[in-house]
Amino acid sequence: MAKQTITVARGDGIGPEIMDASTRILDAAGADVEWEHIEVGEQVYLAGNSSGIAQEAWDSIKKNKVLFKAPITTPQGGGYKSLNVTIRKTLGLYANVRPAIAYDPFVPSRFPGMNVVTIRENEEDLYAGIEHQQTPEVTQCLKIITRPGCEKICQYAFEYAKAYGRKRITCMIKDNIMKITDGLFVKVFYETAKNYPEIQADDWIIDIGMAKLVDAPEDFDMVLMPNLYGDVATDILGLMTGSVGIAPGANVGSDIAMYEAIHGSAPRHAGQNKANPSGLLLSGVMMMVQVGQPEVAEKVHNAWLKTIEDGIVTYDLARKLKAQGRAHREVGTKEFADAVIERLGQKPSTLEPVKYDKAIQIKKPVLSNVRDTKMNLIGCDIFTKDDCDSKVIGDKLVELTEGTNIALKMISNRGQKVYPNGHPETFLTDHWRCRFYNKTQGDVITNGDITNMMNKIDAAGIEVIKTENLYAFEDGERAYSLGQGE
Repeated sequence: MAKQTITVARGDGIGPEIMDASTRILDAAGADVEWEHIEVGEQVYLAGNSSGIAQEAWDSIKKNKVLFKAPITTPQGGGYKSLNVTIRKTLGLYANVRPAIAYDPFVPSRFPGMNVVTIRENEEDLYAGIEHQQTPEVTQCLKIITRPGCEKICQYAFEYAKAYGRKRITCMIKDNIMKITDGLFVKVFYETAKNYPEIQADDWIIDIGMAKLVDAPEDFDMVLMPNLYGDVATDILGLMTGSVGIAPGANVGSDIAMYEAIHGSAPRHAGQNKANPSGLLLSGVMMMVQVGQPEVAEKVHNAWLKTIEDGIVTYDLARKLKAQGRAHREVGTKEFADAVIERLGQKPSTLEPVKYDKAIQIKKPVLSNVRDTKMNLIGCDIFTKDDCDSKVIGDKLVELTEGTNIALKMISNRGQKVYPNGHPETFLTDHWRCRFYNKTQGDVITNGDITNMMNKIDAAGIEVIKTENLYAFEDGERAYSLGQGE
């Protein structure tokens, strides 16, 4: 059988040191791979490529289907795109997998019982990066949640739980406020859960859910989150284990996967032979399981456990052990790799040894097709810019609807209803959401009705910023949220 070719990006800052240590350990453990190196990150950015990755690097990743990536540095200043986000979205790496496991007392942690896997949606949410300055006072960022995106990540989470013997998945969302976007995410979560009756499914509102997760992580098994919540949560959980430096991560798509530590490039420590390669190495362990070499993953993981059990650590963990008065030996990056290699074939005596008895491939998602679902246009939100107060603009818009097929229902400012019957205490900006329906509310309207109304508003000297159509499904269910106080 031909060797598995894996694309390797050595990265920036401490990246080359920890990557060299990690690949050296994997090689010593018998990994049957060829490493194909590419250049990405800071030097590519500074050479004039704003995405930080050249075409030949894309070609390598697409050919080999697996990328082992060290952290990179994104230059400060405008115009430079996040390489991680670019790779994830370009290659459809929709699932971010981050285990958070405590190894106390060998890695001091306040949460010695934690063993939580976070599955984070990786392509959507506020990370769509669609932002606008709409008026001098008001900006917006669009939160994009799609049904296909929800179905992919939910199916992945349950398949992961099934493959790795996890018993419970907790979905964390804010659907009491974002009823349509986060509401769709949790709706699809429970739809998916019906196909996995052996796995317990529950949900928490993200704020109290994270509070409970931080207070008692041992009560959780797996957590599933949309993109932004997951990004925040996984860094918190990584630190709770005792060090973000030991936290691994995988970014998985239908055909391609990227494995990386969750920490950054730490340029101030570059070239000092002091960085901890553990996060990247454990990401490599995850990678070996996925590429069909579980025996290598098991050998490396157990050797790593034995190394930290023997008190051999890099500076970041040495500080914590010293503060607790625990015996340890501080070593550099290269020496830590040497220690792990010396222990290949050994198992920890106090920590529980790991067992990877099979290669694991997560089944590809099967998506439903809802594109032909009938939606009726029943109203429109016309956003305007005006410096007058709510009654003045409201009365003017009511007057403008005379002779049209639509009526003004309400006006909101920053989401709060201010017309009719607003409150003088409500703080107002120069940005108004004006909601119009058919004059016999519930009947459909046309794009011509909306255009006619926009022309009248413009002719009256009120600036139209944008519009959002209001739809209802065939069964009458609203496809938009009501305004506060509507």
